[in-house]
Parts: sequence; structure tokens; C-alpha cells
Amino acid sequence: MATTSTFIFIGLLSLLLSASSAAPPSSGIRLGGFIRRPSSSSSSRVPFFHEAPAFRNGDSCNTQTIHITMTLDANYLRGTMAAVLSILQHSTCPQNIEFHFLYSNFEPDVYSSINSTFPYLNLKVYKFDSNRVRGKISKSIRQALDQPLNYARIYLADIMPANVKRVIYLDSDLVVVDDIGKLWDVDLEGRVLAAPEYCHANFTNFFTDLFWSDRNLAKTFDGRDPCYFNTGVMVMNVEKWRQGGYSQRVEEWMVVQKQKRIYHLGSLPPFLLVLAGNIKGVDHRWNQHGLGGDNIEGKCRNLHPGPISLLHWSGKGKPWLRLDSRKPCTVDHLWAPYDLYRPPPSTHSPELEE
Repeated sequence: MATTSTFIFIGLLSLLLSASSAAPPSSGIRLGGFIRRPSSSSSSRVPFFHEAPAFRNGDSCNTQTIHITMTLDANYLRGTMAAVLSILQHSTCPQNIEFHFLYSNFEPDVYSSINSTFPYLNLKVYKFDSNRVRGKISKSIRQALDQPLNYARIYLADIMPANVKRVIYLDSDLVVVDDIGKLWDVDLEGRVLAAPEYCHANFTNFFTDLFWSDRNLAKTFDGRDPCYFNTGVMVMNVEKWRQGGYSQRVEEWMVVQKQKRIYHLGSLPPFLLVLAGNIKGVDHRWNQHGLGGDNIEGKCRNLHPGPISLLHWSGKGKPWLRLDSRKPCTVDHLWAPYDLYRPPPSTHSPELEE
């Protein structure tokens, strides 16, 4: 059962104040058996995880299915495991949640690991054909942003089964500390997309001077009051996205980027070009983003004021890497209770991912 937002926020602050900077705090989560990764040549990249407990629906649950889409790969698997656990733990109706995982390179150990860690999970996996974007991706300020799988969110409407009308898309570097059903129930009011908007951000910084100086390009925002939104947390009407040909619209701006270099980030700016100023705004509590710092140095950042339903380590710094290096930021201790990772018996110190 999910607690109220007030108790969630108080609990977060209590954990933050009591956390030790020397090592991750005890999770306080009842864990099942220890899961060993399969033995194969590719398994060296796949961590060890504890088995998560089974989560059951509350008495008030109906039969509504909540569809959550995430990407799945070895580099971010530890984050994915923590995100899934956090969603289930705080959900009033965890058995109503169906996870849809997208992969570009099939890694049997990754799939086996998530099945073993969450044996009761309702999940489906889908192949994302990276050839759809490989020739359209432009080099950005951080290599991780240039991976084809980072662009899979553009094609959710093409990948999801026809019976799925709405999805929540979530990045793997976040944890949910509230009932995800509240985000699912957001009224899109006829819009194709809902997400927290940040209108105080300097929107012009997301595009180059060349873009703003070219009237033919800049006029794309005419008649709109565009605000920045983070594409790591989105509620999407995939049926409306499909009908409106939004994948093609985003692709068209990626082609322009290859020709003229109109932005510096990866998959975010073309989303802004197509949708900024025309989405349903969601309360900021649903994306406390930027906890990974900026995209260059990833320096520590503090929490923004206000209630919190979702913590997002967007930016260069990832909590599992900083915790393993014994140089965590204070906010990383809010992620640690959801970490199912356990070092293998033969390993004295965990390896750091690049």
C-alpha cells in the first residue's frame, strides 16, 4: 500500500539526514533468495541481485492495467532493478502493473536476471531496431545520450501492442516514492503527452544560436509558449501519437540536426521542437530531476523544495556508481534502499561502470 505524500516526504528527509556517507544504508526490505547470474561469456557485465518479494494488490483495486515502458540493457540494469522495486513497493495495486521493456541488443543474461529477481512480475520484452535511428543520431555532449536505445521512446506507438492505448515511459535512473497509479490517472485533456513542465528554465539554451537566428527554424514555436520538460518521465497517449505521426515529426528534426547542428543534447530537443508548449503539465513532484548533476561533470545537487513522488538522477552522475566509489552525493542515499545488487562472493570490490 502506498503511504500519503506527506509521510513519503518526511520519510525521505529522515533517511537523508540519517544516511552515512561511508556506505549505503540497510535497505529495510525483506528479500528472498540470492540470485546468481548465468554462466556465459557475456555475464561479466550483469550484476548479482537478490530476489525481490512478491507484492499484492490492496482491497480497493480494480482490474485496470497500468502500462509502464522502460529500456533494458546491461549498463543500466542495476538502475532498472531499483526503479521496478520502488514502483511495486509504493503501488496500491502492484499486480495491475504491466512492464514493457525495450532492448536493442538481446542479452540473455539481462533477461534472465530480471525474471529471476522479479519472478512474479508481469512483463513483456520488445526488440527495438536500432537501424531506425542509427543514421539520424548526431553526436551530443555526452556519449551515453547517443546510444540508439535512448531514442526508442520516439517509437513507443509503433512498438506497443494495438490494445495498449496509454503508457508511462520512465528512465532507468529513478525511483518512485508514491503510488504510480496517481500519475497514470492524469487527465491528458486531449493532449498526446503529459509531463512536468519547467517554465522557469531558459528555453533558448536548449538550441544553438544558429537555430534562433534562422527565422524559418525559430518560427516552429510561433503560437506556442514553450517550456522545458524532461522526457525521462512521460505519460503518452500512444494511440494519439500514432494517429498524429509524431514519430515522423521528431525524425524530421533529427534530420535537420544532422545538417545544421541546431542543438547539443540527444533525444530531448526534437521532442521539445515538436511538443513544447502543447503538452499537459503535471505536478513537479513527479520528476525531481537533475540529481545526477549536469551532463559534463555530474556534480552533487540538492533536492528541490516541495513534496516528492519521483526522484530522477538525470545527468552524468548515477547513484550506484557514486555509492560504489565511496564518493556518494547526499541524495544518493535516497536511492540506496531500493538497490537489489549484491556483490558476488568471489568479488572483494565492485567494478565501476564506465
